[in-house]
Amino acid sequence: MSKEKLRIKPNDKLTQEIYEEEIEKLQVELVKLQEWVKQEKKKIVVIFEGRDAAGKGGVIRRITERLSPRVCRVTALGVPTEKEKTQWYFQRYVPHLPAGGEIVLFDRSWYNRAGVERVMGFCTEEEYQEFLRSCPLFENMLVRSGLILIKYWFSVSDKEQERRFKDRINNPLKRWKFSPMDLTSREKWAEYSKAKDEMFHYTDTRISPWFVVNADSKKKARLNCIAHLLSKIPYEWKPEPPIRLPKLKKDKNYVRPPMNEQTFIPEIY
Repeated sequence: MSKEKLRIKPNDKLTQEIYEEEIEKLQVELVKLQEWVKQEKKKIVVIFEGRDAAGKGGVIRRITERLSPRVCRVTALGVPTEKEKTQWYFQRYVPHLPAGGEIVLFDRSWYNRAGVERVMGFCTEEEYQEFLRSCPLFENMLVRSGLILIKYWFSVSDKEQERRFKDRINNPLKRWKFSPMDLTSREKWAEYSKAKDEMFHYTDTRISPWFVVNADSKKKARLNCIAHLLSKIPYEWKPEPPIRLPKLKKDKNYVRPPMNEQTFIPEIY
């Protein structure tokens, strides 16, 4: 498995030109990974957790940008329904796990119970303690079944989070990202920190460890996370045979209907 090293060092300034060059190299490797997953019928789950506005969505978009949605899909579940609240906690996540030849990226995951549900009081103390006991066992079962599970926690400083929140509030293209829950997350910064530390204590296991991404620089976080993801999966690239485009065959007896019988959209650009 051959991968070119990044041209930048941790303390170097990352220019837009270098960033675009490096992200393209990584996306080429992601395409190779995708083909290996398809050929070998592998099952991969990548979990993205972390502070609000830490940049998880940006990394996920760069991963999926050049991949097939039939192979790599994103799962971002909303608030559980009344029915789901009565189910075994992990039950609503199980249907979204990959089959052979698929990659699933969880934008938030079952770790909601150890984060927002814990801090905001959306679960009972008994439910929370049961999650801490059950989660490592659940993940062990997934890994033992042959699934590749990788977990990322995106870490962002309070000052950088505040800057991004203000940007969301004032930018009409990003305003939808901001929710009342984000305000609460600022008020409960310390509580979320404690919840994260306790979650790591129980679920940062040898079989299923957590990997922390320094996300104060969005672009560096994207490059570092994708490069690390590629390094954790032992994919092998097998060059495909060249594709030859066949000549276009025309049917002389076929007459197309007049163009004015079709409705075209206005060409305003």
